[in-house]
Amino acid sequence: MEKIEQLEKILKHKFKKRELLHKALVHSSVNPHADRNYERLEFLGDRVLGVSIASLLYRIFPQEPEGSLSQRFTGLVCKETVAQVGRLLRLGDFMIVASEDIRKNENVLCDVCEAVIGAIYIDAGVEGAINFVNNHWRELIDRNVAPPKDSKTKLQEMAHIKNLGQPIYRLVGRSGSEHEPVFEIAVNMEGAGEVLGYGRNKKAAEFDAANKMLEKIL
Repeated sequence: MEKIEQLEKILKHKFKKRELLHKALVHSSVNPHADRNYERLEFLGDRVLGVSIASLLYRIFPQEPEGSLSQRFTGLVCKETVAQVGRLLRLGDFMIVASEDIRKNENVLCDVCEAVIGAIYIDAGVEGAINFVNNHWRELIDRNVAPPKDSKTKLQEMAHIKNLGQPIYRLVGRSGSEHEPVFEIAVNMEGAGEVLGYGRNKKAAEFDAANKMLEKIL
């Protein structure tokens, strides 16, 4: 219980039901049952994070068009950013895992961070979740006055500079369950070939494909 109290101080949220926070920290390698590990909370937290970030951006940048808000949103909810927040919150130290190397896994850090958000949402409602996200994402929002360029925009610009032609995206396939779909998108460029990207929705898969193509041509 002492570790839970310590984490509550880091999170700046005192749980009414501490079992929710405990469950958000349990990896499937310790308990594979769906109702005993973080996976269901991660599913919920992913959606809550999206709504929270969208709400904050809508309020903080009242003059920005939808396109700029979308660019900011993508950067703030991506795996790398969520994992970064997870590291700042030291979630790796508090995870309940079967193998120590799991603690440093970026995907797991991202998932656990989202699970914690899901736990806070159940414990304190929408406002509690938005307050948590505001506390721990606000610095990231404030750090970038101008909206960041997304990977598709960067690829478009680089394609023009290198005379590689227009990037062409196409849906290759979809797998996974109805609640946890995985989209596979291909991007093709003349003179650079084709790469595949994956994501929980088509836009995320396109960004992933664009990132991979940028790595290939740079």
